[in-house]
Amino acid sequence: MSAADWISAEEARDRLGVRAQTLYAYVSRGRVQVRPDPGDSRRSLYRAADIAALTERKSRSRKVSEVATGAINWGEPVLSSAITTVSGGRLFYRGRDAIRLAETETLESVGRLLRGGHGVALKRTERPTPPSGSDMRARAFAALADRASADPPARGRAPLALAVEAATLLDVLTDAIAGEVGGGAIHNRLAFAWGLGPGSPGADLIRRILVLVADHELNASAFAARVSASTGASLAASALAGLATLSGPRHGGATAAVQKFAAEAAQLGPREAIAGRLTDDRALPGFGHNLYPEADPRAAALLARFSPTPELAGLQDAVWSVTGLAPNVDFALIAACEALKLPRDAPFALFAVARCAGWIAHAIEQGQADTLIRPRARYIGPEPEGT
Repeated sequence: MSAADWISAEEARDRLGVRAQTLYAYVSRGRVQVRPDPGDSRRSLYRAADIAALTERKSRSRKVSEVATGAINWGEPVLSSAITTVSGGRLFYRGRDAIRLAETETLESVGRLLRGGHGVALKRTERPTPPSGSDMRARAFAALADRASADPPARGRAPLALAVEAATLLDVLTDAIAGEVGGGAIHNRLAFAWGLGPGSPGADLIRRILVLVADHELNASAFAARVSASTGASLAASALAGLATLSGPRHGGATAAVQKFAAEAAQLGPREAIAGRLTDDRALPGFGHNLYPEADPRAAALLARFSPTPELAGLQDAVWSVTGLAPNVDFALIAACEALKLPRDAPFALFAVARCAGWIAHAIEQGQADTLIRPRARYIGPEPEGT
């Protein structure tokens, strides 16, 4: 080998971007050849080809890491699913347009579709009305936690058994939120609990909401449900994981941010509230969506079915005029609940009941894959001792 085939320790470290201890570790593991420096016996030279191979390997690892990191935040798809997709600015449940489904379907029928077609007719059993002193959110958590503590693991069970359990979970969650109000479709039971007549225009609007927010691809709560399901946990446990994730302010709690923005607009005026947020580099909650560059079709489908309050209509017009952003489903959900004069927690309750159908579908599909979701972390802490 020529002298050019060997480089100094300083150059080797620079090319690799490592400290002396790491370079010595590569040598001790046989990954880098070393020889004495003919010009200075106190120094060593390192084989340039070995350093180049390590540098290339590290570069490839960084690229893979960058791809994985990017995929976590609205990036490339990270797992296969036949349940839901967003394509061409439209939402599809197992290949069927969700907007069209909302014209005629119920949450129960869409839940069966999301699960792959398995369906059962439940015989309702009597359950006590939840205590009036607890709010809807607390009751939802308590109901799923109670089931999660008792239900058997989902792994290895027959599809029909899981279908029965899936339908029961939706029933239990609805009762936890609405109370024991008798039988019938979920949207009618919720409507009755909130003072709207079953079969009324308000009940039909609730039905449309439930269908349109039942699932939304691999969102944060669906992914949490899939992680839980990949361990073999029960459907209730997976749904509980989804509910816990939904409670965060960047997910299901986003409706609270819309309510706060609407309150600012009511106090300051829409344009002043918008200007204040833009000046402070703050988001305009309820407007725009990463997956729908043009407009959220779910919001458009809902807003076409009722008239928002004058305050919210004014905010919608002002945001469009100033920014060109269209309302998303969070805004439409808040506007619908305001128009129907529903309880303040109703937006979260509707989201939870509807999305539970999606969590269950994702849990069942993940269980069929029979693989554990266990990614690796890219360590950025102190260098481990002895390396």
